[in-house]
Amino acid sequence: MATNDDVPVDELEEDGEPSARARAPARPSTRSRAGVTGRPAGSKTASSRSARSNAPDPDGPPGDAPPKPARSAARSESRVLHQPGFVLHSYPYRETSLIVDVLTRSHGRIALVAKGAKRPHSALRGVLQTFQPLALSWVGKSEVRTLTSAEWLGGMPPLGGDALLCGFYANELLVKFCARDDAHQKLFDHYVLTLTRLAHNEPAVQVLRSFERVLLRETGYAMVFDKTSDTREPVSATASYAFDPERGVRTIRQGETSPWPIVSGQTLLDMERDDYQRAATAAQSRNLMRFVLNYHLGGAALNTRQILIDLQNL
Repeated sequence: MATNDDVPVDELEEDGEPSARARAPARPSTRSRAGVTGRPAGSKTASSRSARSNAPDPDGPPGDAPPKPARSAARSESRVLHQPGFVLHSYPYRETSLIVDVLTRSHGRIALVAKGAKRPHSALRGVLQTFQPLALSWVGKSEVRTLTSAEWLGGMPPLGGDALLCGFYANELLVKFCARDDAHQKLFDHYVLTLTRLAHNEPAVQVLRSFERVLLRETGYAMVFDKTSDTREPVSATASYAFDPERGVRTIRQGETSPWPIVSGQTLLDMERDDYQRAATAAQSRNLMRFVLNYHLGGAALNTRQILIDLQNL
């Protein structure tokens, strides 16, 4: 397991630091014994000692409220251990460190600073690789946490060639569509499945169309392909339909033009079943998903998409 030994103890969100109450010496009570027990001062009966021990501290909280725990809740919230995750992207930070954008199963997409990861002998240097399952630990509650350890879990075949480009395309979509600290466990699980299918050389068209649809559904852009949004009637395999990215499938009349993509009913039914083996379905679903993604991204370009298009792999 790679640990971040460059993280100073005093930067770990006060973990391991005793609380202010624990550090402060006990202060003597200013109340007289007579005021507690009703006996003259100087009387040292067991009852008076018991009463004094149970008397509220005048410097403490008012009333009978117990003292607050010494930041134990804050420490438990700021430290996360062995969270399954993947590196999506990383970039240099200062001279020897990296900012790592990771996707985790229970915490969603978060940013971690890997201190000293660029140093030649850093244990983190060879671990923080894309498309490899990791167990990540970090501290902090700000937008950028501090990575404390990363452990390679293994079991995932490496990606190469076209599959590697498709993996980077999936990572770019996750960065664009997933807000920080918004967990999507089903999307995380499907991302693992996508990498596994790519590593086993399954057709990229089928793998990526399936991933794109799950991505849109889990991030709030659910799409139904087997019913029309205007009439709520089942889609007919022999008819043609327009797809409105805001409302879904819409009926069109013969010869009617539409600002939205025109797709055959058979393609829509195949997409609903997650079946892209038919050549016409593969071609029409590619164009449809490209249009929908571009619409929801507001026209922002996808760098890996353009590379894949140039190579005629997508």
